[in-house]
Amino acid sequence: MDSAGSSGFTRRGLLAAFAATAVVAAPTYANAFGFLKGAGDVRRIRMYSGRTGESLDLIYWIEGDYIPEALDEINHFMRDWRSDDVKRIDPRTIDIAAASHRLLDVSEPYMLLSGYRSPATNAMLRSKSRGVARNSLHMVGQAADLRLRSRSVSQMYQAATACNAGGVGKYSRSNFVHMDCGPIRTWGR
Repeated sequence: MDSAGSSGFTRRGLLAAFAATAVVAAPTYANAFGFLKGAGDVRRIRMYSGRTGESLDLIYWIEGDYIPEALDEINHFMRDWRSDDVKRIDPRTIDIAAASHRLLDVSEPYMLLSGYRSPATNAMLRSKSRGVARNSLHMVGQAADLRLRSRSVSQMYQAATACNAGGVGKYSRSNFVHMDCGPIRTWGR
């Protein structure tokens, strides 16, 4: 008998069942990382990577608990695509991205430009651009650079800033928004 009892339902099975029919209530924002209180019983993230051709559309949180298998999928999806190194992505970063996505009221998945970056990748990018931080939160799995075709950088920036739960960078010239679960701060044009 599995851990879910005699019914035969597993947590993974519930994930699959909810994935197609998830309805998430709008979040209320209290304070940093309490911003998803009252967010409903499920949290969902939708992304694709133009670099790897992979897509992700899954429920990663149900009734107050993160789903370890879903977080493993997110970790793999957000890996450093240059080196194939995988790092644990801080779930708070996913919460910020998911809450921002709901505020934007779009069905389009995020395009992931950068999730985890190995120190070697970060150093290489830093040598080519002044916009890459020496101690980037990408290197510790706490940041994501995201884009939506159907929303402007300003709209994405405003939604992420409304979460009041981490760093939000606006990169209008490069058409993406940086979201992280570090200290609350904003930057960019």
